[in-house]
Amino acid sequence: MQATILAAYGLVEDECNIQPFGSGLINTTWKVTCGDRSYILQRINHQVFKKPALIAQNIQNIGDHFSLHHPGYFFVMPVQTLDNKGLVITENGEYFRLQPFVSDSVSYDVVMSEDLAFEAARQFGKFTRLLSAIDINTIQVTLPDFHNLTLRYEQFEQAVINGNPERIKESAALIQAIRRYQFITATFETIKQHPGFKTRVMHHDTKINNVLFDKAGNGLCVIDLDTVMPGYFISDFGDMMRTYLSPANEEEADFSKIEAREPYFKAIVDGYLGELKEELSHEEIRHMIYAGQFMVYMQCIRFLTDYLNNDAYYGAKYEKHNLVRAGNQLTLLDRITEKEAEFFQAVAMHGSSVA
Repeated sequence: MQATILAAYGLVEDECNIQPFGSGLINTTWKVTCGDRSYILQRINHQVFKKPALIAQNIQNIGDHFSLHHPGYFFVMPVQTLDNKGLVITENGEYFRLQPFVSDSVSYDVVMSEDLAFEAARQFGKFTRLLSAIDINTIQVTLPDFHNLTLRYEQFEQAVINGNPERIKESAALIQAIRRYQFITATFETIKQHPGFKTRVMHHDTKINNVLFDKAGNGLCVIDLDTVMPGYFISDFGDMMRTYLSPANEEEADFSKIEAREPYFKAIVDGYLGELKEELSHEEIRHMIYAGQFMVYMQCIRFLTDYLNNDAYYGAKYEKHNLVRAGNQLTLLDRITEKEAEFFQAVAMHGSSVA
């Protein structure tokens, strides 16, 4: 299989070393080293991404925009096949792509410092800013309803009605807590109708491991562009809040370890607004703290919905895995909400009124 795929790029399997690479959970990734050249080979999960060709189309359009308007921006374009295609489609319907491996680059799975948080936020802000003039109609939706909180809330309420009765009873306190935060869904509905909120090219998955750094800690570029599509800034900024603020990740079962660290919030505000302040509207900047609430709340809902539906989507490594994850995210939502006043001050330091 790999021999056929590599041959499509003019590479010979016997002349290459192929090793599993990275920690991604959706796509399968290998590092391919052929002499002095190295590449990243990925099999796109077409059970998640139903139309992988749209991903290839988006990346090509974004790459063309950067090449024409921002030629100095470092952007990792996929390698074209010998017949000038961005994807290899096998006989059994699997999708593969090849891209250059960025030598001397560093990636992280954990946000270990405020400097790292700042630089990652700056990179995601820069990515969106440099694409502000692209025709948004040329960027396709690769995951329909991915961050549609209204739909996620409706799915949650359906699970409360139709899910596992024992699990519903066991989750009663968590269900009540989610309903107390329902104003977050109502605000999302308002945002969709508000002229102050612009649809932009957003990454939609701003974990720290989707940024490449040099060895000095400077950001090089953002990677893993499968989820790049039109959206609201709350998706990117909110996911940074969700994954950078707490030293404990979403798998932590000891909720006392969950924090919303003010210095880290200030770092991502400084990095993001340093690139995007002139692009964002007053109303958008006023909703920067809401962005974190939005993303954490949605993930809490998704975990609990899956638990009530017997772990049909995420699966579970142990009996109450998704219940723990939901409780973890609810705790983080509480911590962020408790820090609203302090967080607003960090935004206001940029001369932005958030009242």
